[in-house]
Amino acid sequence: EYMGATSASVFWTRSRGLQRLLSLLFAAMTATLRPYLNAVRATLQAALCLENFSSQVVERHNKPEVEVRSSKELLLQPVIISRNEKEKVLIEGSINSVRVSIAVKQADEIEKILCHKFMRFMMMRAENFFILRRKPVEGYDISFLITNFHTEQMYKHKLVDFVIHFMEEIDKEISEMKLSVNARARIVAEEFLKNF
Repeated sequence: EYMGATSASVFWTRSRGLQRLLSLLFAAMTATLRPYLNAVRATLQAALCLENFSSQVVERHNKPEVEVRSSKELLLQPVIISRNEKEKVLIEGSINSVRVSIAVKQADEIEKILCHKFMRFMMMRAENFFILRRKPVEGYDISFLITNFHTEQMYKHKLVDFVIHFMEEIDKEISEMKLSVNARARIVAEEFLKNF
C-alpha cells in the first residue's frame, strides 16, 4: 500500500509538471494556429450565406445540395485551408448547405488511435450536436453539415464559433490524453521493473 501511495503521489507531481509544460506548449502552438483559424473563420462566414432552395428534381423536397449534388450550378468551388500536410479543412458550399470536413494532426500511432477513438465517440452522439455528420468525408477525421434550417434556427456567428472552438479544443484534448497515457505507461513500467 505504501508503494502504491508513493507511486500515486509521484504520478500527480509529474502530471502537474506535465500540465504546466502542456499549457506552455499550447500557448506557443496557438500563436501558429491563430492565422489558420482566422482563415477558416473568414471562409466559413462567407460560405454561410444560405437560403431555402427546393429540389429541382423531386417536388416538395428540400435536401442539402452539397450532399445530393444533383445540379452543378448550385455548388460552389470547394476550398481547402491547410496548416500543413496533415492538418487541413475542406469547406464545400452550395446554395442551401455547407459541409465542413476537418483533418486533425496525428503525429504518431498514439495520436492516431486517440483521435480515432475520440471522433468515434463524438459521431456516435451526432444527434446531440445537430450539425455533426455520422460519417466523415473520405480522407478527413470529422465532418459537419450546416443547412439553411440551422442558420434560420441558430445564429450564424455562433455556428462559426462552435466549429472554430472545436478545432482549438481537439488539438488540446488529444495532446492532454497523449501526455496522460505516456505518464501512466511510464509509471506502470517503473513499477513492473522494480520486481527485477
